[in-house]
Parts: sequence; structure tokens; C-alpha cells
Amino acid sequence: MHIARTMAPAFESEKVMFEIYRDPEPNGRYHVVYFTELDEHNKEKEINDAMRGDHVFDGFFRNYTKEEAKRTVTSILERLNAGETFAGADIERELKSFLA
Repeated sequence: MHIARTMAPAFESEKVMFEIYRDPEPNGRYHVVYFTELDEHNKEKEINDAMRGDHVFDGFFRNYTKEEAKRTVTSILERLNAGETFAGADIERELKSFLA
């Protein structure tokens, strides 16, 4: 008797919480913070920076796709900081395959 098994990636239920925000300064740059990856050394500063900034987009990545998702976020940030305009729906469309 053969039993078919589906192989789910390890820790599929783990998620990475993130936020894309813009510095409130004139000509402020766009940044991302991965909240679930902060440690005691940088948690307070990173959270304060994000809270002070202007919210752009947030969500959760599935843990097993996070490296590719982070590369995509980096690309989005580079484009935003170069002056390209994105609405939340545009960012969501770019990140759709990674969002949990």
C-alpha cells in the first residue's frame, strides 16, 4: 500500500511581520522593518523609527519564502527612493506570492 504525502516546508506556519514606511523628514527615504526578526539590541530603535515614519504598507510573509520576499522588498524600496510612485495595491501585487 502506498500512502501519498505532501511535503510542506518546515515551519510553514511561522510568519515574518514587516512594515514599509517613509521617514517623516522632507525628502524622507523609504525603509522596512521586519518586526519578528528584531532582537533586544535593536528592537526599541527600529520600532520607534517605524512609529515615527509614515506608514506605507505592512503584512506578513510566510517564513519559508522570506529571503525572496526580502529581495523583492529591497527592490521596491530602491524604486520608491528613486522617485517611483507606488500605491498600496501596487506593493501588494508585487508581494502577493509571498504574503501569508
